[in-house]
Amino acid sequence: MAKVFGILTALILAAAAFVAHKNGAKYQTEISSRQKEETLLVSTEKRLAAAKDDLEKTTKSRVETEATVVKLTKDKIAQEKLNVDLKKQIDAKVAEVSANKEKLDALNKKLEGLPNIDQLVPRIKAIRAELEELASTIAASEATLANLTAESERLDKVNANYREISSWPAAKKSNPALKTRISSIYSNWGFVTLGAGNTAGVIASSSLDVVRDGETIAKLVVTAVEAGTASASIVPDSVKADTVLMVGDSVVPSK
Repeated sequence: MAKVFGILTALILAAAAFVAHKNGAKYQTEISSRQKEETLLVSTEKRLAAAKDDLEKTTKSRVETEATVVKLTKDKIAQEKLNVDLKKQIDAKVAEVSANKEKLDALNKKLEGLPNIDQLVPRIKAIRAELEELASTIAASEATLANLTAESERLDKVNANYREISSWPAAKKSNPALKTRISSIYSNWGFVTLGAGNTAGVIASSSLDVVRDGETIAKLVVTAVEAGTASASIVPDSVKADTVLMVGDSVVPSK
């Protein structure tokens, strides 16, 4: 009987050792898993903090951009009117310079036909004084014309910039300098929202790239635009394999 009890005791002890060993291995696995989750949590919190900081900067930039757009619109109207006025002044100055040159040519012809210089000294002096005055007037007119021309060229460049901005909607292209970020993701519906809108140059139906670490990881098509935000559909099968879009990912116009 004692032998039977001894065998039973040995079997129980062996079973207990087996269970303890198995539980210990499982405990170590859980500890390792917990450490990985904590490391991932720290990384996620850092990315979240960076995304919040970027969102704050983007919001501030959006407000500044909206104010700039309003100011540029007013400046455009004023500068276009000024450009028209300057072109009228340029035309008037060109006509004035041409008339003065004709007078100068006529005076030179009068001097060429004089028979006796000694008898016409007073007249020659008067003509020379008139020539000097006309030459001074022409120089002043040409300087004014040069200034008006330079200002007109500057305004032409400003207007060209406005024309470029106006061409984006027809071409279905967003502002080439646009840089924004994903502000929210709706994976089930296949779209995202952006932290910039039409005041920053986001154009409906334009194509955008989602960029992470300098690499395009997905493509978007803008579906709706407001002043400071926009929504864009995720192009099917454009998301890079083993990649998940995240709030804070950079978004730029497609090339």
